[in-house]
Amino acid sequence: MSQGSATDFEAHRPALKGLAYRMLGTVSDAEDVVQEAYLRWHGMDIGGIDNPGAYLSTVVSRLCLDRWKEARHQRETYVGPWLPEPVVLETNDPASIHDLAHDVSFALMLALERLSPLERAAFLLHDVFDMDFRDVAKTLDRSESACRQLAKRARHHVQSARPRFEADPDQGERLAEAFFSASRSGDTQTLLTVLSEHVVLHADGGGIRSAALRLIHGADRISRFFAGVARKKGQPPRWSRRVIINGLPGFLTLEADGMLQVTSVALHDGRITDIYVIRNPNKLDHLAHLVPESLMNASKSDNGRFPHESPE
Repeated sequence: MSQGSATDFEAHRPALKGLAYRMLGTVSDAEDVVQEAYLRWHGMDIGGIDNPGAYLSTVVSRLCLDRWKEARHQRETYVGPWLPEPVVLETNDPASIHDLAHDVSFALMLALERLSPLERAAFLLHDVFDMDFRDVAKTLDRSESACRQLAKRARHHVQSARPRFEADPDQGERLAEAFFSASRSGDTQTLLTVLSEHVVLHADGGGIRSAALRLIHGADRISRFFAGVARKKGQPPRWSRRVIINGLPGFLTLEADGMLQVTSVALHDGRITDIYVIRNPNKLDHLAHLVPESLMNASKSDNGRFPHESPE
């Protein structure tokens, strides 16, 4: 009897976590699913498994499909715009940024969100993880032809979300810096120079922290929105760090209320086309280790002075 070992599994863990994240949109759920797959793998008889990677992808996909029923209910009752939990990169390595921008960009993740669970699984397994349709069919318990149709429909919806251009990293950093500074100070003139005419603001507070409850469209409206926020709050973040968020330039901040926030921007033709702000603390816990421990400890002790905000 040949048993599944931890060493065998760890070789596949990054890809499995990537699959689960794209299926579910949450880092924590992805980690839970992969760990459950590991528990099933460890100690089992793998003598008859010719392709461990494909087998584990099947296990993870089925676990995700089971979880998706609960996730869909949560999405339907979610307060305000929903964004996936952010994946933060601490390096400026161009290859790593390129991979994130193409595979887990907010635009792509939101496009995946509009697919049915089976469409999402068929597309990811075949188009992203290069699984043969024969194995996709076994995974989803559907015929090969049905899986081809599922992937085809998904591909049609997702195609427009793929980046159509390669953003210059230096330009991205400059625009993100200019936007971050201007949005915090309420500098509408600078905002109007860096924002595309049809820019969209996506703000996710999850009903826990204040955030726009609908998408905001247009440079003028968004500029006035940030000017209003600056007048109302006026306090700079306690700490900020430039990072790459789902392949986009942005900032991780510890806000004046002691809570984390991520802000990132998508670019095209030298202007910002989309702004993504995540304030829901339930989606940011996994980033706390990036903040200096002394600041996080101080924030915890300030809970009485900086309570969670109610949504606007």
